[in-house]
Amino acid sequence: MTNARSASKLTANVIIFGGRAEMAAQDNSDAVLTAELLAAAAQIDSSTMHEAAGRIGSLPSAIKAVAPGMTICGPAFPVKGPPLDNLAIHFAIDEAQPGDVIVADVSGGYEGGYFGEVMCTSASARKLGGLVIDGCVRDGAALAKKGWPVFARGLCMRGTLKDLNGDFKINETLAFGDVIVSPGDLVLGDGDGVVIIPKGMVAATIEASLKREAAEAEMMEKLKTGVTAVELRGWTRG
Repeated sequence: MTNARSASKLTANVIIFGGRAEMAAQDNSDAVLTAELLAAAAQIDSSTMHEAAGRIGSLPSAIKAVAPGMTICGPAFPVKGPPLDNLAIHFAIDEAQPGDVIVADVSGGYEGGYFGEVMCTSASARKLGGLVIDGCVRDGAALAKKGWPVFARGLCMRGTLKDLNGDFKINETLAFGDVIVSPGDLVLGDGDGVVIIPKGMVAATIEASLKREAAEAEMMEKLKTGVTAVELRGWTRG
């Protein structure tokens, strides 16, 4: 399976300007997030992608990998449920496709253990790409040992409910903090945090990221000689 996803109707005509992708909204429903794009994106740091895309898509800085060295890259499967209820994540595990990254909004109820070893066993067996949650998880040692990518606000033992009458949103476009996450958008995470890139921007953002990396490598070679960024850039104090 290639994990290709159709782009949303409002995607982008992207122009690269000085190592940054700029987006103009337009109907571009033919765009897809292919396995090749995912493989290329996985080689790029989240901070570089964020900068190259025009400094967009950065999720709250509190959301970090639950174990050192975890990385995540895949198409978003956004879900939302009531505070202290993890049923939306169960539905996501059941409905998402291999490679999909569950992006879970917990309606502000951060202090709950929404996901742990048992759910991780199921998600991993179904070959999902990981979990990004704007809340907490539990069974931290077990999650670290399994190595399946989980990015969360922290660890919390507090139990959660499963109310079938709750207000759930499954694989829909959601506001995740100040970032809009649509099904199939790129989710990229590492030690710096998590960034969301609209799927219609991914190809151009990868290109801009590679240009940025090359420019930074060239600059660092110059900095090794003792020259400063101020001198290289020609900055002057006003």
